[in-house]
Amino acid sequence: MHPDQFAVNEAWIAFKLNDEPILTEADGNFDFIALMDAASCYIVSSTPVSATLAQPTEMEAKQLLAKGQARKNELPTTLFIPTDQPAQFLELEAQRQGIKVVRIAEEQLLVFIGDAREGFRERFGSAGVQ
Repeated sequence: MHPDQFAVNEAWIAFKLNDEPILTEADGNFDFIALMDAASCYIVSSTPVSATLAQPTEMEAKQLLAKGQARKNELPTTLFIPTDQPAQFLELEAQRQGIKVVRIAEEQLLVFIGDAREGFRERFGSAGVQ
């Protein structure tokens, strides 16, 4: 798979931006879940989620898709989610909104998400924030 195989807003990718949980004293540990447009590799939405849950709640899933829709003025026809990423509520909400969900090996998505993860790692490191 490659970005040039898609039109803008045809497909989005849901993925975890960070390698390790972000550590905070005040709010506990969390992960960042992002939605990226597959054609442009532009992050259309992101949200912090509790690292203990490892996935967005039902409300967070709705908000994640709504923020992406508000930014792009439409929803994609397809949402790719790595097979090993917990995303039950995101998957259900996407399907409820008529989006086809495709579970795919994360390795096949690295061409899309690799730079975003590297940028996140450079900005926040792997040790988290205090």
